Amino acid sequence: MHTPDNVIPCIDPRTGATSHTVPTTPIDALPGMIERAKEAQQQWFDRPLKERKSAVSKLHQAFLAAAPNIAKSLGEDCGRPAGEAWTAEIVANHELFGWWLSRIDDLLASTPIDFNPVNYPGKRGQIQLQPKGIIGLITPWNLPVAIPLRTIVPAVLSGNAVVWKPSEHATNSAQQLQTLFDQHLEPGLVQCVYGAGEQGAAVTAAGVDALFFTGSLNTGKAVGTSAASRGISCSLELGGKDAAVVLEDANLERASQGITWAAFAFAGQNCAAVERCYVARSVYEDFSKRVVEQTKALKLGSDIGPLVTEHQLAIVERHVTEAIELGGQALTGGMREGTGFFYPPTVLTNVPSGAAVLREETFGPVLPLIPFDSLDELPELVNGTPFGLTTSIWTADSDLGEAIAENFNCGVITINNHSFTGALPGAAWSGTKDTGSGVTNSRFALYEMTRPRTVVVDRSKQPELWWFPHNQALLDVTQGLVELSRSGGNRLPALSRTLKGLMRRWKESK
Repeated sequence: MHTPDNVIPCIDPRTGATSHTVPTTPIDALPGMIERAKEAQQQWFDRPLKERKSAVSKLHQAFLAAAPNIAKSLGEDCGRPAGEAWTAEIVANHELFGWWLSRIDDLLASTPIDFNPVNYPGKRGQIQLQPKGIIGLITPWNLPVAIPLRTIVPAVLSGNAVVWKPSEHATNSAQQLQTLFDQHLEPGLVQCVYGAGEQGAAVTAAGVDALFFTGSLNTGKAVGTSAASRGISCSLELGGKDAAVVLEDANLERASQGITWAAFAFAGQNCAAVERCYVARSVYEDFSKRVVEQTKALKLGSDIGPLVTEHQLAIVERHVTEAIELGGQALTGGMREGTGFFYPPTVLTNVPSGAAVLREETFGPVLPLIPFDSLDELPELVNGTPFGLTTSIWTADSDLGEAIAENFNCGVITINNHSFTGALPGAAWSGTKDTGSGVTNSRFALYEMTRPRTVVVDRSKQPELWWFPHNQALLDVTQGLVELSRSGGNRLPALSRTLKGLMRRWKESK
């Protein structure tokens, strides 16, 4: 069936069938949306922080009340099993709202400026955090509720408006959230732009004051280039190729359980999924057996959802097929099954180092297991991809784990756990290399959506030391001060010269 160009087909990945359609946002509607956002942002920022918090608190409660419908929409959008929907995108966001609401006063509080009373008499000052204005937000389909809320909640609390382009593969959950925004926030404060790449490009060019993008590397680079050409800041989060490292002293039962979950949760469609697991050779066979046993117990549909798009399914199939053709072996899975876009969780072994599944982001339920012989090998192995998001180390010796972690070039390190830290609102979520420069969560994310403004009040009634005239008295003061501060300087003559110079400047100002 032909789908008109002005609508988005909403495909249920559990069946591969189109459930309904959503109208796209016309490109020529963007200027009007930006104008409404500017008006809403100014009215919103003019409200005291206490009132903004009250509105967001009501939004929080409305989100919890709508949780069953949001969980249902997540199933329609990305085939999310109910357990994942409730843990990753309902309960985690409940914590997100609570964290920001309880801390935003302190995080936005002005900080005083320290003035040297000799050089700057009679002055006081402070640094305030001001909203950047309109935040352009472009988000992916893998966590279609959690990822946007991690930016929208602190953005609006700090006084910004948001023009949000959700993924064209996650329109059901976006509509659910938009309804809540319209009901509880300033009209026009958060607006959705529905569409694909053309609409995303239009958001970057529409006159926003900052851009936040989470998605693929190539699209992210284009967004960053567009932002640079417009002189606006841009926060980019562009994927990962996460490694887990299992040392020989690790608790193998817990490590196998944790890594199995971190590899296959969200069907591996998580930038922090374990996509490479390096295991000490002495425990490799034991660990592999445990992972295979746990993986075979997972059920498609209730434990493991489908790939969200047919395109992503094709990437997973290509990576696994190539690995097997190069000599790798699938200990579980290895071939698509069922209806829709399901792919069974797949454990690989004997994968050669040049295989794409060890270098490129797979973003699917595939876990290669690779033995290593020496700790000295680990930095090259772990750092050997273009990405640098998270790495986990599994060991009974946490001090050793932290020491080893110093050699890994990534944004997040966990010892004896993996992948959950993106749900911690107080922990900075960031990466290195091609993962991008963006920061989600914590006070550091707030700095991405605000700008510092310095305010200085001067109560001095005398002319400043550095004002005209630039005469000998000024030189005596400045050179004397430098001599007083210089290690090994002749202090008494320098002090005398400084005081005499100050006296002459004071008399000249009368």
